[in-house]
Amino acid sequence: MADETTYNDVVVRQFVLATVFWGVIGMAVGVLIAAQLMWPALNFDLPWLTYSRLRPLHTNAVIFAFGGSALIGTSYYIVQRTCHVRLFSDKLAAFSFWGWQSVIVLVAITLPLGITQSKEYAEAEWPIDILIAVVWIAYAIVFFGTIAQRKIRHIYVANWFYAAFVITIAVLHIFNNLVIPAGLTKSYPIYAGVVDAMVQWWYGHNAVGFFLTAGFLGMMYYFIPKQANRPIYSYRLSIVHFWALISVYMWAGPHHLHYTSLPDWAQSLGMVFSLILLAPSWGGMINGIMTLSGAWHKLRTDPILKFLIVSVSFYGMSTFEGPMMSIKTVNALSHYTDWTIGHVHSGALGWVAMISIGSLYALIPKIFGRDKMHSTAAIDLHFWISTIGVVLYIASMWIAGVMQGLMWRATNDDGTLTYSFIESLEATYPYYAIRLLGGALFLAGMGVMVWNVYRTIQAGDSKATVPVMPVSTTA
Repeated sequence: MADETTYNDVVVRQFVLATVFWGVIGMAVGVLIAAQLMWPALNFDLPWLTYSRLRPLHTNAVIFAFGGSALIGTSYYIVQRTCHVRLFSDKLAAFSFWGWQSVIVLVAITLPLGITQSKEYAEAEWPIDILIAVVWIAYAIVFFGTIAQRKIRHIYVANWFYAAFVITIAVLHIFNNLVIPAGLTKSYPIYAGVVDAMVQWWYGHNAVGFFLTAGFLGMMYYFIPKQANRPIYSYRLSIVHFWALISVYMWAGPHHLHYTSLPDWAQSLGMVFSLILLAPSWGGMINGIMTLSGAWHKLRTDPILKFLIVSVSFYGMSTFEGPMMSIKTVNALSHYTDWTIGHVHSGALGWVAMISIGSLYALIPKIFGRDKMHSTAAIDLHFWISTIGVVLYIASMWIAGVMQGLMWRATNDDGTLTYSFIESLEATYPYYAIRLLGGALFLAGMGVMVWNVYRTIQAGDSKATVPVMPVSTTA
């Protein structure tokens, strides 16, 4: 029988280590495919190492293996401490870990083999999709079961964001993956044509909105106040942020389908709701950053806070850029260019990865019986390597993307195209080198993290227990 007087940090430790491991793997694949764009021979004439096979492997590894493990692990950590109870079910929690890792391994095997639905961020075939649903339901039972048995009436705002992430991802995953199986490795969607595209980007953009935003905002609302040792700047704003964000995000997906056969009214609807999204997004960014009011001096000595605050700054930048790119006239220039790649990675590396890294640095000592990480200097080094890498990556892709858009639309007086596609590719080549450097730097930062985490665990206690806090004390 589980010891109800201590937190279940075993599963948290497992997810934390998986996060670091999959972060290195996912980013290493990203660096490889970035190199392949410069030197195509790096696929070694092997079909499972081609860019087309490795690119979905990279996105799945970074989003679902790295990001998913970070989200589930931190949610288990936070929900226990804010509810003053142990996790609802140790067995289901263990199943959610091993089940999620099984999903990741199956995806890592099938995608390089070309077994895919060919849907963005939903490439896994139907047997794996069923496993994902089962694991996700187990995760939901553990998370909501823990909240249901909480010792205090109040539900902290971080748990609201995690709850929205858990529920919405389940709905999105199930409905986007409704298919007719045609064998174990092949299926056909029940939707057709433009309806299939609409459902896919209802899923695709809300995977960004709820998997890559809402859950990580849960991290922000817990770890920034804890690390700064200050209350959140405005609790009222956090509630407004939550309800506004989840109400509006669901409608923004059609902006991925501008200038397609999707009806104009649907495209315009997606654009309008994307523009509205700017308000709650920036409200959340301001709330996170302003939590440091009166404590800005801590940034000089606390590199963990640097990770957390700079990640929120990237969140603000990405959530300004996204609505801007959803405007049809801007989208006419940006769509299908590397500007989109820059935007995605300002969110994925600048926001998602850096908030995850900062959160892991904050919680790892606590779950391994240490006062702090082995090396604060190594965290600071990691921060600067990562930040420089992100800036090089996204700046090169912004410049390349705008250049590509302008070259593709340039015409001569007689109406013919000024540039051929291969000329635009040639002009992009130097920026691919800068992107590769930026990605390699970010990966190198993860290497520093692996060393620091290893030394911290080595000197700590892999079986450390933390007593459940009495209700009368703060989380």
